[in-house]
Amino acid sequence: MSTTKPVANPADAFLQPHDGVAISFWIISIAMIAATVFFFAEAATVLSHWKTSLHVGGLVTLVAGVHYMYMREYWVQVHQSPIVYRYVDWSITVPLQMIEFNLILKAAGKNTSAAMFWKLLVGTVVMLLCGYLGEISALPAWPAFAGGLAGWGFILFEIFAGEAGGSLGEVSEAVATSFNNMRMIVTLGWSIYPLGYLFGYLLGAVDETFLNVIYNIADFVNKIAFVLCCWSSAKSESAEKKGALLP
Repeated sequence: MSTTKPVANPADAFLQPHDGVAISFWIISIAMIAATVFFFAEAATVLSHWKTSLHVGGLVTLVAGVHYMYMREYWVQVHQSPIVYRYVDWSITVPLQMIEFNLILKAAGKNTSAAMFWKLLVGTVVMLLCGYLGEISALPAWPAFAGGLAGWGFILFEIFAGEAGGSLGEVSEAVATSFNNMRMIVTLGWSIYPLGYLFGYLLGAVDETFLNVIYNIADFVNKIAFVLCCWSSAKSESAEKKGALLP
């Protein structure tokens, strides 16, 4: 026999027009799905060595879109931050984004090593694990915050001064522009997350409602715009090489 209690007002279980946070979750979830369709469709229009990059980008937005549907329902039902869903999402999508640095360089004809990805992955694991353990109080909040910053700092070092950054070298203007935009997203776009952790979780200076809207907007830029950088390179390079083959 079911013990589930009926909702006093059935409409409360659905999206409400006054719930701006839930609406932002809805918009982002649909945008991620639309971006996934776009990236997989566009993969058919670029040269073969760029297809993997767009396929991986499509996986980034697909995984995020699925998680955002769950996060949306969690917020509507509970009206609390979907912390576990966010970190599960990030634990899958952020490593995929790190792969894109390797893929875009390979597609541009640069020699890259597997060590480059593994170093970026280590930074990602440290950053996300410290952040999560701090937010669920499994680690002291401030040391966890410092550990998360260290992981992020290591990623920034790798993509600017490490093997990833050093491998850029002589590439086309399109690839260089896209690669630099990707680095700026990891630098500026990702700064939203430690700032949210600091002012929202550690200092309590930012309301949870406002913080979730900011996180949603940040994910929109940091995922969709990030993959669009890869798409821009793929389209430009493919157009140039296809044009060069024409009589």
